[in-house]
Amino acid sequence: MSNNIIFANNVESQILALEEGNKKESLQEPRFDYYNMDRYGDDEEDIDLTEDELSHIVEIYDFPTEFKTRTFSNYFSFDLQWVDDTHALGLFSSPIAAREALRSKNPLMKLRPLSKSSAATKAKARSISDYLLPAKERPQTSAALARKLVIGALGVKSNLSKEQRDAEKKKLQDARDQKRLAARQKEDAWEGK
Repeated sequence: MSNNIIFANNVESQILALEEGNKKESLQEPRFDYYNMDRYGDDEEDIDLTEDELSHIVEIYDFPTEFKTRTFSNYFSFDLQWVDDTHALGLFSSPIAAREALRSKNPLMKLRPLSKSSAATKAKARSISDYLLPAKERPQTSAALARKLVIGALGVKSNLSKEQRDAEKKKLQDARDQKRLAARQKEDAWEGK
């Protein structure tokens, strides 16, 4: 019982010593002042993202070379394309999400729109332009190929009329032509035609 009293007195004396300010003060200054950090900084220019097809992409730069892809997932929800050790492209799901990321402040990395990015980043974006487009709606499909495979595997005769088969073939041909035209227009846009 006397050991418990001595222990309790010892704990009480330590608590009193702390309350009286007898503890050591930290001499190390904080590296970043998160408390006074302005999240939506009025001092910087307003972020202007036009509604073009690449406004959901931002350049991430000036981050430590030790950063890995999974490190970025702690800060943002996006796909990442590396340019070099200290530059990457962040592909957001929408221009709104990209704008919010550009407004956020992070002392470990900087962000800017693709329109204001470095030449190397723009070259990387141009080289992987097919991957950079945001998710699209699923294109219209046709059951013609599946029907043809099933009929061939089962060895039965198709119950479609010639007019219906011709209409499906025309629909597929129109879709192929539309896809070729879109690819040609995208290539012309990158070349400035």
